Amino acid sequence: MDTNKIKKIMKQVEDAMAAVTFAEEGQADAAAELFKRERRVLLALKSGRTDSKTLRYAMNASLRINASLDILVVAAPGSGSQADTDLESYVSELNIAGVPYQVIERSGCMKQEIIDYTNGKHDVLFVVVESPKSLDADCKKRDGVLTELWKNLRCPLVVVSDAAGA
Repeated sequence: MDTNKIKKIMKQVEDAMAAVTFAEEGQADAAAELFKRERRVLLALKSGRTDSKTLRYAMNASLRINASLDILVVAAPGSGSQADTDLESYVSELNIAGVPYQVIERSGCMKQEIIDYTNGKHDVLFVVVESPKSLDADCKKRDGVLTELWKNLRCPLVVVSDAAGA
């Protein structure tokens, strides 16, 4: 059995035991809260390049399914972080809409960063990206735009593209 599955089962057992303890003490609300699973949508962006359709899709999806939004901003290796006014504006929209979010900054290959993040966070329901071309940006190994990502990704990938609307 996979070690991640064992850890997940152990966490569920631990949460169940804690919920039983709260329920025995008459705190049913606290017990019920332990069984709520965190739900996340991952929005993967190339640093300095944002598409309003992609941003809007991720926010609306998060609102619709009552999930928090993780914004993974991937910069080219060695470029450092840059101020992105579109992203700052988007974050203020998220605050107004009441969408819980966190911004995670990484550098390197977008495809690999998405895989690494979803492997570490098992509560990601799906990943939203701007276009297939952005996935291969700054990747050393070029073996097809989506082939490796499809094989290694633990959740669905949603590609928001201008070509889809044309």
